[in-house]
Amino acid sequence: MATPNLPHLNFRTFVSALESNGDLVRIAQEIDPVLEAAAITRRVYETDGPAVLFENMKGAKNGFFRILGAPNGLNADPKTRYGRMALHLGLPHTAGMGEILDKMTSAAQKPPIPPVVCETGECKENILKGDEINLLNIPAPLIHKDDGGRYIQTYGMHVVQSPDGKWTNWSIARAMIKDGRHLVGLVINPQHIWQIHQMWKKEGRDCPWALCFGVPPAAIMAASMPIPDGVSESGYIGCMTGHPLSVVKCETNDLLVPTTSEIVLEGTLSITEVASEGPFGEMHGYVFPGDSHQNPVYNVDCITHRNDAILPMSACGRLTDETHTMIGALAAAEIGRICHEAGLPVIGAFSPFQSTVTWVAIKFDTAKIREQKWTSKELRQHIGDLVFNHKAGYTIHRLVLVGDDIDVFEDKDIMWAFSTRCRPGMDETFFEDVAGFPLVPYMSHGNGKPNRGGKVVSDALMPSEYTTGADWVAADFKNSYPAELKEKVLANWVAYGFKQ
Repeated sequence: MATPNLPHLNFRTFVSALESNGDLVRIAQEIDPVLEAAAITRRVYETDGPAVLFENMKGAKNGFFRILGAPNGLNADPKTRYGRMALHLGLPHTAGMGEILDKMTSAAQKPPIPPVVCETGECKENILKGDEINLLNIPAPLIHKDDGGRYIQTYGMHVVQSPDGKWTNWSIARAMIKDGRHLVGLVINPQHIWQIHQMWKKEGRDCPWALCFGVPPAAIMAASMPIPDGVSESGYIGCMTGHPLSVVKCETNDLLVPTTSEIVLEGTLSITEVASEGPFGEMHGYVFPGDSHQNPVYNVDCITHRNDAILPMSACGRLTDETHTMIGALAAAEIGRICHEAGLPVIGAFSPFQSTVTWVAIKFDTAKIREQKWTSKELRQHIGDLVFNHKAGYTIHRLVLVGDDIDVFEDKDIMWAFSTRCRPGMDETFFEDVAGFPLVPYMSHGNGKPNRGGKVVSDALMPSEYTTGADWVAADFKNSYPAELKEKVLANWVAYGFKQ
């Protein structure tokens, strides 16, 4: 059974749907992959503009390739703010963040639906091997002027498999072009690609590998989500969408890749060869010039691609791009799920964009907090131990605990609670003996160990919420005026002269 031709299951259909929704700009004039495409895309992020399809990349040959910038950015229209994220998951483009995160975690406790293996697919329309491959001659983007190289891999999906074949991992990890036949990329603990790389090291063999661009949008979302170790994303996606994905075997190894992938690089991830990688303008909005590190090398033995292929590109940096809409949001969804599974009275969790997704706000049913007789100190310690020792909490450095009245999907609500209800120090518990995320600038270039500690639980629940219930009334439109007056004001808003 072929995968349905729906936007969340076929990247080319997704691009068409963006255009139908008025959320895509096509640029026909020639665009230079050296900085120009990324500069336009970066401006798109910083203005919440539509996705951009660069139809005519300088250096492209025989339809290889176009670039789609900002595939999962935000929209300026509040009604379709998260439209691209929603479209990735088969939801209406008016869906809210709560619906999106519920959809992403919907398959967590259900049996997987494995993919269907096909004889061939659109990704096999063109096959390049041997001397036909030269990564230096393709329009791979230079994204920031101080990057260490051309980062072709910012929104593609690595495919690796454990030596015993029981676990196939699909994941996102940056990689830049090293030379005509090699990439070098970030492979760090506790990434699943790192875990599988370590398994192959023990076997003494290079790790079979593929890198797929323009995969089904639901797949790239799952590839960014911190699902449990040992769970194969392909089956998770099948369950989440209700449709098994169509996959096809690579030309040079036994890995299976989505049939509709725009571009597939095949080869191996070396267990011995490393090279200088970076710097790169990452999700927290910084480039540290000259800051490179030794990372594993990918050997490219084959390239297959669709006619008129499209490379999706994330021009990472300051708010708001795919590293924020996906990494933070999906980590928060998983954190909320594991808290709920642990019996905590959690009713929502989200990573506020304004924190550059280093925080997660966790909303509690305060009546149940009182019923379960939690104290602030006990709750802070318990939830910190749970989250900061779980893969879902790896990238997150501050948990902000909030009550029922706070909307965790509103940055201004979280900041109001944090800045007015959490007493610095006294209402916080610090965690130094847990894994830290070294890409956070204060970890990698600040004080202390770059990969250990630097985490905190900040309790923005007022003391009364642990005992008798809230003893205040918010001084805002919602809470400070009678219902009849609010209805009158809203009904006459435009007549007063305001915009809707």
